[in-house]
Amino acid sequence: MGVAGPGRCGRDPCGALCLLLTYLSVAYADYVILTHILLQPGFRGSLWCPFHAVMFNLIVLLLLACHTRAVFADPGMVPLPDTAIDFSDLRGNTPHKNERSNEDWTVCNRCETYRPPRAHHCRICHRCVRRMDHHCPWINNCVGELNQKYFIQFLFYTGLASLYAMGLVLTMWLWPVDRSFPGKMEGVAGGFSNNHVQMAHCIVLLVESILFGVFVTVIFYDQVVSIITDETPIEQLRNRLLKEARREVAHTRKPKIALLREVFGRGFVICWFFPCNCSPPSGGAPAYSYLPNYDV
Repeated sequence: MGVAGPGRCGRDPCGALCLLLTYLSVAYADYVILTHILLQPGFRGSLWCPFHAVMFNLIVLLLLACHTRAVFADPGMVPLPDTAIDFSDLRGNTPHKNERSNEDWTVCNRCETYRPPRAHHCRICHRCVRRMDHHCPWINNCVGELNQKYFIQFLFYTGLASLYAMGLVLTMWLWPVDRSFPGKMEGVAGGFSNNHVQMAHCIVLLVESILFGVFVTVIFYDQVVSIITDETPIEQLRNRLLKEARREVAHTRKPKIALLREVFGRGFVICWFFPCNCSPPSGGAPAYSYLPNYDV
């Protein structure tokens, strides 16, 4: 029985839009830094212009390279069989499986194939992915076992580029270059402040850098934590739900208003402020069971 070869996840409109937004944002940041910051008289006559241009574009090049690898790399999709698999043995006999163990192979009802441990089905790509973290629209692909490295590198270089851009913009505002090169760049700070177009571009770049920087920092931290704890977000959510389910089975928590009524009485709320017995509105007494409601 042959299996179909793996490939990258399918495209979706939201992912295509996010890809376009990513490339436009990077191109705009590079344009503003080169045209409205480095090629201005304040930087153009110094050695800082080629230095910052090379360094920033090197970061951008690494950013785009990692992003491209994350987009087009196989995230670890489980191969589909060429022919249908007979699951009658599984339907007839339910194998014993430890609910806390991830060491058993499972069957995906959507893909109709066996999947290895820690593989999950992506509802956007319609495929099972090994050690699936999540489906990221910014790379229009799943983040899985084989491309998580490129995704984290993309986050790192995006945050680094955002920090670099913020530093250049703030340097132009708070520490004009003409102070470091007296006699050559007089009036640069005044010209920069009076150029409304240049100022608008720098403000937009600063806002863009802050937003993208904070966004990728949070995701980068989440990725590192998932690696250190050896739990993907899907597994963390599943384990949290299992713990909550066990807690609810052990002790079912009542609504807060019901707990208050058990102490202050089941009558009107205004009676809670007076030292009197508050009987239920129906006039009857609450009924209690002598035995806990256990399934035995």
